[in-house]
Amino acid sequence: MSKLNSQRFLERHGIAYETRTYTYDPEHPPDATAVAEQIGLPPGQVFKTLVIGGAAHGRPLLAMLPADRQLDLKRLAVAAGQKRLELLPRAETERLTGLKVGGIGALALVAKGWQCYLDRAADQYATIYVNAGQRGVMLGVPVAGLQRVLGAILVDVSG
Repeated sequence: MSKLNSQRFLERHGIAYETRTYTYDPEHPPDATAVAEQIGLPPGQVFKTLVIGGAAHGRPLLAMLPADRQLDLKRLAVAAGQKRLELLPRAETERLTGLKVGGIGALALVAKGWQCYLDRAADQYATIYVNAGQRGVMLGVPVAGLQRVLGAILVDVSG
């Protein structure tokens, strides 16, 4: 497999990572918990990336949270200083990101300059696994390095 832009990005910034692959079946797409199971990790260590709209400045936000947790939009809105936020529909998410749902990752969206919020649950691990920007590919990245290169704000946004 050739290197993805997200892998090249991490290498440019001197951040070590581990690549794990899983089977992506478009007929039966796995949710983040099933991905965690496929790559042999606890769901709390595998983070999904959600694209959120409704910010006053009009640009989407990214929320990264553990596979086994749900996003609390009210908490995220408070953390982002917004009145109201919403999870964007699949078609709009794919149009805005240029990525397919199931392959959305903050590392693949760095060039867009969207603010990223990382759930505080990441503090439980030295390394978390995030999507590389392609269905079937996850990257294990040190939490501190991920925060640094994404400018991610650590917040409590899951329940």
